[in-house]
Amino acid sequence: MKKRTREILIEIIKSEEITISQLAESFDVSERTIRNDLNDINDFLQENDLSMVSIGNKKKIQHEEDIKEAMNLIGDKDFYSYKLSKDERKSMIAMLLIESSEYITLSKIADTLFVSRATIINDLGGVKEYLKSGNLTVISHANKGLRLEGLESDKRFFLLNIITADRNNINLFTRLNKDNVLFKEEMDKIHKIVNEQEHAHESYLTDSSYNKLKNYLTIAVSRIGCGELIENQQDINNSKYAMAQDILKYMSQYLGVMSTVDEVRFLSKFLNSLRYLKKQNENKSMVKVQLITRTFIEAVSDELKINLNNDYDFYQNLSNHLESIFRSGISDLQSNEFLDEVVIKNPDIVLAVKKHIDIIEKYAERKINEIEITYITIHICAAMERKKNQEIAFHVVVVCSGGIGTSQLLLAKLKSHYNFQIVDIISSHDEKNILESHADLIISTVPLNNVNIDYVIVSPLFSDEDYLKVGTKIDEIRNKRNIPPRIEAKEITAKGVLNKLKSVFIEFEGQLPPGLQDRVTEAINDYFDDGAPKEEINYTDPYLHHLLPSSHIELDVECSDWRDAIRKSAQYLLDHDYIEESYIDKMIENVVENGPYIVISEGFALPHEGLNSGTKKIGMNLIRLKNPIDFGDGEDAEKGIKFVCCLSAIDHKSHLKAFFNLVNMLGQEKFKTAIENANSEYELAEIIRKYEYSI
Repeated sequence: MKKRTREILIEIIKSEEITISQLAESFDVSERTIRNDLNDINDFLQENDLSMVSIGNKKKIQHEEDIKEAMNLIGDKDFYSYKLSKDERKSMIAMLLIESSEYITLSKIADTLFVSRATIINDLGGVKEYLKSGNLTVISHANKGLRLEGLESDKRFFLLNIITADRNNINLFTRLNKDNVLFKEEMDKIHKIVNEQEHAHESYLTDSSYNKLKNYLTIAVSRIGCGELIENQQDINNSKYAMAQDILKYMSQYLGVMSTVDEVRFLSKFLNSLRYLKKQNENKSMVKVQLITRTFIEAVSDELKINLNNDYDFYQNLSNHLESIFRSGISDLQSNEFLDEVVIKNPDIVLAVKKHIDIIEKYAERKINEIEITYITIHICAAMERKKNQEIAFHVVVVCSGGIGTSQLLLAKLKSHYNFQIVDIISSHDEKNILESHADLIISTVPLNNVNIDYVIVSPLFSDEDYLKVGTKIDEIRNKRNIPPRIEAKEITAKGVLNKLKSVFIEFEGQLPPGLQDRVTEAINDYFDDGAPKEEINYTDPYLHHLLPSSHIELDVECSDWRDAIRKSAQYLLDHDYIEESYIDKMIENVVENGPYIVISEGFALPHEGLNSGTKKIGMNLIRLKNPIDFGDGEDAEKGIKFVCCLSAIDHKSHLKAFFNLVNMLGQEKFKTAIENANSEYELAEIIRKYEYSI
C-alpha cells in the first residue's frame, strides 16, 4: 500500500464523517486521485475479509464498523515500505537520536528505517548539522554507536519543530513511541484537558497555537514517560503560570505524567509564547461574579440559619460554577438519580436557593432553570456536609486505581475536610489485603469485589457530589453500627507543615535567597519520608496583607471625582509595571457602561478589569480618600465612597483568597471603623494583617 493510500485509510478510520472533497483538499490532490486510492483501499480490505468503503450522498465516505480492524493490519513494515525521501530520513534519524536515552547503533537505525547501513552513513553528516541548528550535539563512539547531548528543553523544541513542519511527521513520531490505539486515547485526553483549561482560564488559543500546544504536550507525555524531565528553570511569575499548573495537574491525574516545579515553569513560558484570541468583554466581570457568589452565600446562610460564609472551598466551587453559567448561557448539565435524591431529601435548601435565586438571575439576565438550581443546591449541601463531618474521626482506607499522584490528590482533599485517620492507601488490585478491623469505611475510585467493609465510590477529583456521597455513607454507618465520634490528634504531614510555611514565604518574597523555597520543601519531604510525591506547594496565591503592604496604601488622597479616584488608586500599579495605561482607561469605560458595579461594600470600591486588558502581574493598591465621593453618574451613583482599591488580576484564581478575605473583613463593622481611623499607612497595613489572620 502506498504512503498516501495508507494515510487516507487512517483518516477514514479516525473520522466519523468525511467526504471525498475534504480528503482531496487535505492531501492536495484531485478527487479523481482520491477515488483511485479508494479502489486500492477496497482491494486491501477485500483481501483481509473486511467490508469495503463506498461513496454515498454528498460524496460522503461510507464504511462498516469492522474497518477499525484494518488498523491492526497496517504494520510497521508496511508503514516504512515506501521509499523514504532524504528529508524524511533526516527527520526520522533525528527523532530516533532524541528518543534514545542510550547509545544507538547505525545498524539499529538502518533496521528501523528499512534502509541500508550505508544509506545512514551517507545521511549522517546532514543529520549532525540539522541537530546542531537546535543546540544538540551528536556524540560518536566506535563500539557503542551514536548518542545525543543537549538540554531536555532543546530536545523537546526540536521534536516540536519537526512535527510542526510536516503533518506526516506526527505519524512518524507516534510510530517510534507507541501503538496507534494508545496514542489516540492519549490525544483525546490531551484535547479534553486543553479545551477545559482554555475555558477555565479564559485564554482561548488560535487554531495554530492550539495544535502547537497539543503537539508539545504529546511530546512531553512521551519524554516524561521515559524519565526525561525538564532541566532547572528560573523562577517566574507570568500570567500563564496558573494555567500551566492546572494542565499538568490533570495530565498527572489522567495520563500519569510527573509534574515538577520546572515542568510547570517551562510550560508556563511556552504558554506565554503562544497566540490567543481577543474575546469580546461580555461585561461579566469575574470579580463581579465572585461578589455575586458572596452575596448569594450570605443570603442563603441567613435563610438556613447556618454560617457558610467562611467555607473557602464552597465559595471557590460555587463561584466557578456560576462563572460557567454566565459564560455559556443555557446550561447543558445533566441530572442523575443521586442528585435527584439529594434534592428530594433537602427541600429546605431548595426553597432557600429559589427564594434568593434572583440575586443570580439579575446578573445572568435570564431565568435559572431547574437543573441549574439542582447543582447550586448540591454545592450548598456539600458545604453543610463538610461543616457537619469535620469532627468525625473515622478510620478510612483509600483505594485508588491511578498512580501515586492521583491517590495523593484524593488524599489531600479528604484530609482538608474530614478528621479521618487514613490507615492505608492501596491499589485497586490489592483489595484482598484490606482487613475489616482496620477501617470503618473504604473510599475508592473503582468498584470493589468481595469486600466486607462499607465503601463508597468517588471520582479522583472529589467533587461536591462526592462529598455528599461520603456524608450519606457516614450517616448510614453511624446509624447502623452506632460508631461514636472520635476526636483524634491531627496527623502531622510534610504537606501540612509546608502549607503553614506558605504565608511566611509569600511575606518575604523577593528577600529570600534563590532556591530557598525548593530547598526547604525538599528537606521537609525528606524528613517525613512518607512516600508522597515531592509536589510543589503553591506560593502564588497570596493573602490580602501580602498584596496590601504599607507601600501599597496611601491615606487622605484628594480626588475631584470617581474617575480621578480610579486613576489615583491605579497610579502605583502603573508606575511599578503591574498594569498598562490602557488598563486604567478600560476600568473607567466599564463603570460608564455598566454603572458602579465595582462598589463591593458600603463605602468601598474595587476597580478592576478583565484578563488580557493590560494587566501584567497580580497586585493591589488602596487609597483612602480625604473626602468621600459619589461613584458613577446619574441616579444610580453609589454615595459616599471612602476607599478605592485597584486590583490587577492575571487569572481567575491567584487573587481569589485575598478577595474572599477582603469581603469577609468588610462585613465586620469593627474592621471598617479601624481602617477609617488608622493614622498611617503602616497602621492600616497592620490592621489588615491582624484581621486577616483572625478570620
